[in-house]
Parts: sequence; C-alpha cells; structure tokens
Amino acid sequence: MPTSNNNSNNEQPRATRKGGEEPKFNYFWVYAIIIAFIVISLNLSFFQDSSKETNMTKLRELLQSDDIERIEVYNQKVAEVTIKEKALSKPEFKDIAKNRFGSANRGPHYFLTVASNESFDKFINEFYKEKPELQQVAVRYDTRQEWWRDIFPYLLPLVLFGAFWVFMLRRAGGGGFGGPGGNIFNIGKSKAILFDKDEKINITFEDVAGLDEAKVEVQEIVSFLKNPKKYTNLGGKIPKGALLIGPPGTGKTLIAKAMAGEAQVPFFSISGSDFVEMFVGVGASRVRDLFRQAREKAPCIIFIDEIDAIGRARGKNLVQGNDERENTLNQLLVEMDGFSSEKGVIMIAATNRPDVLDTALLRPGRFDRQISIDKPDMKGREQIFKVHLKTIKIGKEVNVEKLAALTPGFVGADIANICNEAALIAARQDKAEIDMQDFNDAIDRSIGGLEKKNKLISPEEKKVIAYHEAGHAISGWFLENAHPLLKVSIIPRGVAALGYAQYLPKEKYLETTPEMLDRMCMTLAGRAAERIVFDEISTGAQNDLDHVTRIAYAMVSIFGMNEKIGNVSFYEMMNQNGFTKPYSEETGKLIDEEARKIIEGQFERAKKLLIEKRTELDALAKMLLEKEVLFKDDLEKLIGPRPFDKPVQTLATDDTNHQQVVSTNTDEQISPVENNT
Repeated sequence: MPTSNNNSNNEQPRATRKGGEEPKFNYFWVYAIIIAFIVISLNLSFFQDSSKETNMTKLRELLQSDDIERIEVYNQKVAEVTIKEKALSKPEFKDIAKNRFGSANRGPHYFLTVASNESFDKFINEFYKEKPELQQVAVRYDTRQEWWRDIFPYLLPLVLFGAFWVFMLRRAGGGGFGGPGGNIFNIGKSKAILFDKDEKINITFEDVAGLDEAKVEVQEIVSFLKNPKKYTNLGGKIPKGALLIGPPGTGKTLIAKAMAGEAQVPFFSISGSDFVEMFVGVGASRVRDLFRQAREKAPCIIFIDEIDAIGRARGKNLVQGNDERENTLNQLLVEMDGFSSEKGVIMIAATNRPDVLDTALLRPGRFDRQISIDKPDMKGREQIFKVHLKTIKIGKEVNVEKLAALTPGFVGADIANICNEAALIAARQDKAEIDMQDFNDAIDRSIGGLEKKNKLISPEEKKVIAYHEAGHAISGWFLENAHPLLKVSIIPRGVAALGYAQYLPKEKYLETTPEMLDRMCMTLAGRAAERIVFDEISTGAQNDLDHVTRIAYAMVSIFGMNEKIGNVSFYEMMNQNGFTKPYSEETGKLIDEEARKIIEGQFERAKKLLIEKRTELDALAKMLLEKEVLFKDDLEKLIGPRPFDKPVQTLATDDTNHQQVVSTNTDEQISPVENNT
C-alpha cells in the first residue's frame, strides 16, 4: 500500500512539529563560544605584541648600542626587553618592528630567561661599571599571577570528562550539547512527532484500500473528534483507545497516518521503542511528558507504533524481566486510565503480537476496541492493486482481477513490492509499459526468489526434482480437498529451492479432518513419488516433513482430532507455561505415537494414489523435463480436467501464508497453516 513520504529519523526530545516551522536555536554555538573564550583566556599571549627570544650576549650588544628603553624582570624567571621607538627603524630590528597582525610592535620586543633577580642585577651593574659613559637603563622587578597555569591541570580532566559525558548522552539518544533538542536535561522529554491540525498530511482514507471494516472503526473515532456533540448529546462516550492488530504489512501504520490526514486535530506519533533508554526512569518520564503535551493539545490523537516493545505482559517470565520496561508500562497504564474522555485524547496503538501484551493494557477503559486488520481477500487485493497501479505505466492487457487471484495471502506491502518488481523487470527489458508477463515474473520472484538460470543441475537430479514436483501436482489433482493447482515449475529459484508448486487456496476459515489429511497427503506425495520411481528418498522433502509434522501435532494436541487423546487442547497451556509441558510423560509419548501414525498413514496413502496414477505421473514428469514450467491448462490437456472442479469455478483465496517455496533441494507448496479457531 502507499506509504508516507515522511522519512524523518531525527530523534527529538520534545514533540516536534512537522511542516514549515523554522529550526530552533541551536545551543551548540553558545557552548562553542564559551569554549573559545576559555581558549583565548588561556592563550592571551597570542594576541599580545610579538616578542623574540634572545640571550645575555645579545642583551649586552643592545645595552652597548643604547637601544633599550626599559627592562622588566618578573617572577625571577623572565626578563622582557623593550626597544626604543626611534631605534626600531634600524635594519637589525626589522623582524620585531611589527607584530604578527602588521601593526607597530609596542613591546616587549625580546625576552630571555634569567637565573634570579640578584644574578641579573649583578650582570647589569658590572656592565655599566665597564661602560660608565652609557646612560643606565632602568630595570624593574615584578611579580605576576599566572592563575591559568595553576588551574589548567585541574581544568583539563574536567573538560575531557564533560566531553565524554555529552558523547554518551548523545549515543543514548538523550540529546546533549549541540544535539537535537538542546541540552542533556531534555533526555526525559517525549520524542513524539507532532502533526498539528494546520499541517497538511498527504495520506487519507482514500489511500487505504482493502480494509473497509477497519476504516469504519477508525472513521468513527475521527468523526467524534470533529463533531463530539453528535455522540455526547445521546449520552455516548468515545472509546479511550483502539488497538490495531494484524500481521506485518497489512496497513496498521498506514491507517494511523490516514487518521492523521483526516482528523484535522493534533496527532502525536511515536514508536514503543522510543520510550526505553539505558537510564533508569527515562521511559516513565517520557510517558508523562507525552500525555502532558497531549492534554494541552486536546482534542488530539496519540499513536504508538509497535506497542509490544513496552506493553509486554509482566511477571510471566522472570528470566526476561526488565524493571525499567515494567515501570514504563505502569506509567502508561496510569496515564491512560487517568485522563478523562471529555478532553478528547484518543489513544491508538498498533502491534502484530497481541498475545504478548499485558491484560491490564487491553481492558475496557484503556484500549476499549481491538480492531483486527487481516490479510485482504481477493476483492481487497484487487482494490489494493488499483491503488498501486495508478503510479505506474501498465498495458491494456493487464487484468487487475487476475492479479488479485494470482496473489492469495498477499498483504498490502507484498502487493506494493509486486508492482515495483514488475516495473523494474519491464525497465530492464526496455519496455515502454508493463505487461502481464512482467507481473507474472514479479509474482514468481516474490514467491520463489530470484531465478537461478546459471545453476548447474545434473540430469539425474533434475529428473528427481521433476518427479518430486509431479508427485505434488498429481496428488493434488486427484484429491478432493486439495487446493487447485495453478502452476508447477522445476526452475531453480531462491537460495535452495530447486522447484515449486503454486496453488490457489480456497476461501475458508475452518478446516475439517479430511481436508487436513488431504493436505498432508499432497505434501508427502513428493517424497512418495521418489520412493516409487527411484526406490530411495532425497533431502528435498525436508520442508515437507516440517509442514506435515506441524499439522499432525496440531491435530492431536491442539484441535482434538484424535480419538485416543480426546477432545483436549494444550495450546493455551503451552503458551502460558513456557518450557514446561502441561501434560504427563505418558500423554506426551501418546501424542508422539499418534502424530507419527497420522504421518505414516498419509505417506502410504500418497504412495497408493501415485501407484494408481503412475501413467499420469510419468507423463507429467516427462513434460516438466521438457518445458520446466507447466500451468493448469497444460495439466488439463495432458491428463484431463480435474474431477472435483465445478463447471464454473471462482478463484478465491484464504487468509493463509502465500510463501509457497519450501525446500532444501526440491520444493513444494505450503498449504494453509493450522487455524487456531
């Protein structure tokens, strides 16, 4: 589905406006000026007039030439010599006549180190005894306070420690000197992004396709915020919160963005992980700050994406306990239950893991509504395709209804990827527009991965793959409850898939025992074909075995479909107890025996079916070796119409996993995963 163009990743301590607001004043320059002032103070000599180091011999020459105006000795260490102004015009003083800035050097012009005041005074007196005709230069002795030399050894460690502290705060996401948001004291402020009511958001409910029921729920919340009297006049109260639940990619965040575009009220958006930091108490502080800002902006909406980051159930697993996360959750519970619905602060959250959320978070008064956003059906996928096809150039022969039928189990994110892949494939072939073949190739790539044209497969292995996939296709063709075949291929794709079969799952929400057994029989038929034809088995059925094992154990221990185990289900008990099994060792042993018995029974059933249809199996494998890809029409021409197909068949889909490539060497279709109804 369409995604928002808002890709800002700046971490901002306060709720930040989106739009045309001018950037705030950056405190980094204040700190930079302070540091520069300190550096200048510690290096005042840089701005003083230039002076040149000399020695006692040179000093004697200067005294003899009578060019010295005065001499100052300070701290019994350094003697500073200032030359007479009229003497600076002499060539020997050319290098000191001007300072480093080009202006006249006022002095001192020379400096030298002395042993002590007494020794220097003795030197001056002896010189003038030798030269009594010269006028004696006045020598001044003084003491200067060099405070910066005393505090510098203490100041430097403090500066280094402060720089390290600021660096750690910025790495922790808490701002820092010069960082986003100003200073270190904003670490406890909310990082929520604020979309104010006067800001234009491009996503609306028209951009949300295939989610009609969910849109009705959220549109009611938007309607209340726009016109609350319509509901309050009848005594009704708007729900305080709504939880969007659904698999990844179904459009939960997109609906929240559409709400922001439609509501025309302030909209705070934040991720659950933004509350958690390395410092204790920061998460709870950010929750308090977020709701404080929300009350000031009411009526408004708060949206927390991936709320399971802070909303996990408390106390179930002591090993994974996190006091800071629990403190954040506790504060969130208090805030959600504390504000009144009359203020119009609505809480919206999204997660794809509702099973891990704390029960206190889901009770009425906090999240009153749980809005399920499921994978779209065929009609929904058709609507989603229409939205995405608006932005690309397609040919007239592109059939949206057929594309929806070819993508069972795909969610909005998958369909968006299909459209993009088709455009890339067409561009790679220098086409002017995208045709149906490009979409077919894009779907194949999404299901099976990139086609491996240069993968070297020996004729013997290719024959094994052909019979393996032919076994799946033949068994599905002659099993009443198997999904209708769409395509079978032995072209290598992806990382390890050497072949795959694609089916169109029926639109069902419940499965019976015969349907699950037929599904297991079809899945095991690939290995059964290898056993019949080659009298041995390969590693290509590894994912087949994973799938049927999962179904068998679900039938026995979850769905109560086994006579010996009875009408019991251990699903919830296993989730609650974690690593502890909720049944005895004897029951566990019986579950293993019954699951193994079901799997072996379906394997023998698949062998029996393929032995009866050996002629069709050989013919299909031979054609696969020749063409590599066969469609349903090819099978009808080869072995006749499927016995169980109705005269008029409508392609329908199921809320199932569309990932149909599963294999270590060869591959097979994954039929619908167990339905925990």
